[in-house]
Amino acid sequence: MVVRVQEAAFDLGGVVQDFAEAQTEAGAVVNFTGIVRNTPAGDLDRMEIEHYPGMTQSALAGIEAKAVKRWNLKDSLIIHRYGTLRTGDMIMMVATAAPHRVDAFEAAQYLMDYLKSRAPFWKKEFTLDGAEWVDAKDADEDALSKW
Repeated sequence: MVVRVQEAAFDLGGVVQDFAEAQTEAGAVVNFTGIVRNTPAGDLDRMEIEHYPGMTQSALAGIEAKAVKRWNLKDSLIIHRYGTLRTGDMIMMVATAAPHRVDAFEAAQYLMDYLKSRAPFWKKEFTLDGAEWVDAKDADEDALSKW
């Protein structure tokens, strides 16, 4: 069970390959990658993500620990970036490994829903018209109700 909060880009293929190859007791590996998307107007210059290191690491580890208790996971991985990111950059990923696919899929979705709504990151979008903090979305909060 690993949580990494980092500024540097990561090699998705290499990370997923290494994670999957390490699974000797799992029959399923699920991974999800979040990517910085452009604004509806198509004018995103960059996104800046801020966090408090100790608080963020602890919060992500807590979210991951809850998933491990709820599902039969053999392993999990969370990577979340901070700093300046551009359209198309990978912002985060989760990977889960379980004996069976249902646990791997559900745990990955749980992690994603909680990371989106409860992880202590602050995002600011810079467009041609200026800068604006990204607000929480009702749909993200609503997603938590199923858990």
